[in-house]
Amino acid sequence: MQYKIRQVDLSDPRAIFVLAKLQLNCLPGDKAFPMDKGWWHVVYAEDLAVGFSGMVPSVRWTDCVYLCRAGVLPEHQGHGLQKRLIRARVAKARALGYKWAVTDTYDNPSSANSLIAVGFKLFEPSEPWAGKGSLFWRLKL
Repeated sequence: MQYKIRQVDLSDPRAIFVLAKLQLNCLPGDKAFPMDKGWWHVVYAEDLAVGFSGMVPSVRWTDCVYLCRAGVLPEHQGHGLQKRLIRARVAKARALGYKWAVTDTYDNPSSANSLIAVGFKLFEPSEPWAGKGSLFWRLKL
């Protein structure tokens, strides 16, 4: 199956609907991340939306983006889509002139391994923004 990643237009209500549905289906039980700013991508298998990711400007650093959310429907996992979504966001951040990308994971070895494969490194922020037990990641762009 061929997968295509497309950046979505946040002013399009249909795009917001697709992102909201994907957040609900890919990350059941999690609180949805607001989709009113930043840069968001959707993965399509033909015309079916099967995954998504988001990136927003960091609220802590001016030269940094935060990879805020990502998910792939279970039946489409195992095809390297998380790594492709990370690379798409990193490419966008570089094109926008950002110098760093950060994110966090919690109890998610698959996501941690995808971040490592793309070049992210663990770090300890002076003021952690996520809960106890979270791992913090950064990449110099």
